[in-house]
Amino acid sequence: MNHLQNIIKADVVKIKLVFVLIFCFAVCLGLKAQDDMESDFALQLESITTSRPRDFSVLDSVFSEFKSDTLKINALLRKSREFNYPEGESFALNTIGVFFRNNSLYEEAIAMHKKANALAMEADNLELRVMNLNNIGVVYRRMDLVKPALDFHTKALDIARSIDKPSKDIKYNIAVSQNSIGNIYLVLEQYELAMRQFQKSLIIEKEAGNRLGLAINYQNIGFAYEAQGELENALRNYKRSLDYNNQINSELGRVICYNSIGKVYIKQEQFNDAMVIIEKALEKALYFGDQFYITSSYINLGWAQKHLGLNDLSETNLITGLDLAKKFGLKSSIVEAQKYLSELYEITNKPNLALNAYRDAVELEKTIANDRNLRYVNDVIIQYENEAKNKQIKDLADENELVKSSLERNKKLFWYSMLALAIIGAIMVALYRTRQLQQEKQILTLEQDMLRSQMNPHFIFNSLNSIKLYIINNEKENAVYYLNKFSKFIRKILVASTEKEISLDDELDTMKLYMNIENIRFSNEINFEVNIKNSINTARIKVPSMILQPFIENALWHGLSSKKEDDKKITLNVYQTNEDFVTISIEDNGIGRIQSTKINDGKLLKRKSIGISLTKARLANFSKGYTSDYNIQIEDLYDNNRKATGTKVVVDIPIIQLS
Repeated sequence: MNHLQNIIKADVVKIKLVFVLIFCFAVCLGLKAQDDMESDFALQLESITTSRPRDFSVLDSVFSEFKSDTLKINALLRKSREFNYPEGESFALNTIGVFFRNNSLYEEAIAMHKKANALAMEADNLELRVMNLNNIGVVYRRMDLVKPALDFHTKALDIARSIDKPSKDIKYNIAVSQNSIGNIYLVLEQYELAMRQFQKSLIIEKEAGNRLGLAINYQNIGFAYEAQGELENALRNYKRSLDYNNQINSELGRVICYNSIGKVYIKQEQFNDAMVIIEKALEKALYFGDQFYITSSYINLGWAQKHLGLNDLSETNLITGLDLAKKFGLKSSIVEAQKYLSELYEITNKPNLALNAYRDAVELEKTIANDRNLRYVNDVIIQYENEAKNKQIKDLADENELVKSSLERNKKLFWYSMLALAIIGAIMVALYRTRQLQQEKQILTLEQDMLRSQMNPHFIFNSLNSIKLYIINNEKENAVYYLNKFSKFIRKILVASTEKEISLDDELDTMKLYMNIENIRFSNEINFEVNIKNSINTARIKVPSMILQPFIENALWHGLSSKKEDDKKITLNVYQTNEDFVTISIEDNGIGRIQSTKINDGKLLKRKSIGISLTKARLANFSKGYTSDYNIQIEDLYDNNRKATGTKVVVDIPIIQLS
């Protein structure tokens, strides 16, 4: 048994040792991470004070993660002073001012923001000035000092609007100014003016996609509805604000929304729901340590508990809220707490305490919004609104003058442009007409060359000579038959010379006539065969007239005329492999191009053929009106022993016209 206990003790010691080692390792890692962070901050600080950027966005992007670390921000402040860098110093003071404001140290916050503003003025940096003025206004608004709050926000807004090309941060601060002025209008019960400011601010925040700004504006719109007794509209906007705060995970935003929703629930007599949500607000506010919202949460919780009959808890929380409000100079919260305490004391039969609390609330409320102060602020509002309208009227008048001037300029420009367009149009028409005439001349030349090619003296002489032999030999029927064929062929050539295009059906008939006449000289030894795919309607397909004759002529005189064997054949196939073309192949079983070239080279009298080049030129001109271009391929045919067995010409003629 003792042995077992000794083993267990030894294991426990080992486990403890392992935990100690893990703890030490974790501490070392934490220290190393902290050292790395310090090193990164030092490098960033050195970089900023060396490059000295003027834009707020650059400074904010570097130091935004250190805003709650006053030691690092103070380091930026010292370094900026050392390097005489007013923008960095102003940014640091402004950040410290926001920290003081969030901890309800309002006098210290105002002092920081005013120093920051002086440095921004020294650096002539309008962006930093607008931000500092807005921050001063926010602090005064927290302190319920309406007049200076409105003064600073109005000044910030005027400067921001004077900038021709406002940056993203300036636009954001315009939204902040409008939102803050709207809040001041709420205090003065000018709800319509307040709503107008919030809506203007909303437009800017939506354009920027700033969900924090949207959350703030919907919260304020909800407050305006609540003040006018429209509780459902108020609740809808508070919940909309809460949704945006949840999206950006803003705990402070949740605290504000929870308190606002809780107050609406109290007014709707949903006291239990109110207490639950306000307790959540208080818990989060205590975690953050923002005394303004801690105070508000205690007072709202005490108010809800009063309605539930939890009088002792209600009194405790209301007094706690009252003490905090007095400590941090939150006058509106003091008035609110004393009014609720007065109601509570009246319920619990403490008339003297109720009277005293009510009297204190009324006296303080007078100091917050005395007639003189309200008159001054209302005068400022009227003056501000009038100035804004006058400025708008002036801007519209200036814009009208610009538009008139622009219209006059545009009118002159229009007529000059029309004149220039007319001249250019005339030139274009002249060029087009010239090009058209050149093209027509080219076509006419091609057609004349084609006619000369088809009706060359050799062909006519040889054809007539062959018919003459039939007459001499008293072969009347053959003579008449071929004379008819010859006259019909000549007529077709003459008709074709007047038409740019004919049907493929007519072209094939003409080629049959041509072969009948040429075959006389070959004693009808040549077998000419035409094969047409059933799917092709040759009557509807247009081709240039006499376009196939040069290829058949080449097959006859270069392929078959020198062939010794009797099996002489020309096959013409019409088919389609592509919807854009009709394909025509002309295949002979002659001696082939290589052997034909050798024979022609050995002749003393060489025949010059221009038919193929003319055909290509005519096909090129024909293809201009179609979506695709023509294509010609010439293929030498061989048997298995690589002996020439003829030639095959494949012509792709486009058939789909341009729309």
